[in-house]
Amino acid sequence: MDAVNENYYIRSAELDDVPEIFVLIKELADYERLLDEVVATEKQLGETLFGENSNVEVLLAYDENQILGFALYFQTYSTFLGRQGIYLEDLFVREFARGKGIGQALLQRIAKCVMEMGGGRLEWSVLDWNESAISFYKKIGAVPLDGWTTFRLNRETLEKLAAL
Repeated sequence: MDAVNENYYIRSAELDDVPEIFVLIKELADYERLLDEVVATEKQLGETLFGENSNVEVLLAYDENQILGFALYFQTYSTFLGRQGIYLEDLFVREFARGKGIGQALLQRIAKCVMEMGGGRLEWSVLDWNESAISFYKKIGAVPLDGWTTFRLNRETLEKLAAL
């Protein structure tokens, strides 16, 4: 547990936190207008986040009474840099807790992880319409990558490709 300030703390999540992590994921999906895309279950999250082969980390920001936000990330590798990095899958702070430095504190903690591993980068994606997040990220020095388009194969298209 790291005391960030007198109002909140950040700690690594544990298996017992899965129900709350699941609620946070659904709140994030609702905020991003993607709630209908959440098909994960608590059981599945427990297995994939805290199972034997997990390479995912979850940080929770909380005060004495409740969880205020979370960050979920995993290691990546850059062939160009010849170094590991971190991909931030989710960063979410509950609406009532925004503007108190919690998002920045979560990012600072992850940045320290990148530095401790001798890593070369921290990356994430943000929805084009999320101007408040984009403004926040630019304010801390992040730059958008022009010239790159994100591609995705979903479960159905993965199955088709794998069967070729």
